[in-house]
Amino acid sequence: MQPTPDFNPSRLAKSLLRRSRQGALATLMAGTGDPYCSLVNVASAPDGSPILLISRLAVHTKNLQADARASLMLDERAAGDPLEGARIMMAGRAVEADGSERGVLRRRYLSAHPAAEAFVDFKDFSFFRIHPSGAHLVAGFGRIVDLTPEQFGAQLGDAAALLEAEEEAVAHMNEDHRHAMNLYATKLLGAAAADWRCTGCDPEGLDMQAAAATLRLEFPARVTSPAELRKMLVKLAEEARGKA
Repeated sequence: MQPTPDFNPSRLAKSLLRRSRQGALATLMAGTGDPYCSLVNVASAPDGSPILLISRLAVHTKNLQADARASLMLDERAAGDPLEGARIMMAGRAVEADGSERGVLRRRYLSAHPAAEAFVDFKDFSFFRIHPSGAHLVAGFGRIVDLTPEQFGAQLGDAAALLEAEEEAVAHMNEDHRHAMNLYATKLLGAAAADWRCTGCDPEGLDMQAAAATLRLEFPARVTSPAELRKMLVKLAEEARGKA
């Protein structure tokens, strides 16, 4: 089955990865290799790869420590028949974060799941990031396609300055520009007015959340520095005000 001409699978896959907060994690049972599936909370790393915060006491964590191969299914939680909504099945290896990346993963995960602050520092909990090998996207009739990591992951090689400034930029948006966040959500993305806050940014867009609702604001062009991000956000705010 071939995708229809108006279907942009890469764009949809990236949006699902950024917006999803829960997913079904499949691992291989240690010792037997039998399939094992569990429900997990997820967030996304700067490149879009999924972040997990899981306990070493959990069966799925013990499975991953024996065999890092895993798959993760994410869906858009559409109202009505869930099979009518888009979903992505990602395969890869779930690797425990080391000290060099733990800080970034911790910050981005807690931004998406603030309640995890209560147990994130328990000794038995660790952050894992899924390094994808490929994905299968299903988004309705004529919209089924396999994707490579290059097609759904954000390229970060030229964006070191932006990533270094991300934490400060997110805090600034949430502290001083909540009105702009609401404009982005309501006027550019068609969402209902709410207490929208920024949970992350990357060269391709901005992630927003209000309670359990999530949004992805895609930039019309890549940004790779704090100055470019500032100009882009001002431009989008002006565009949103023009639609108000």
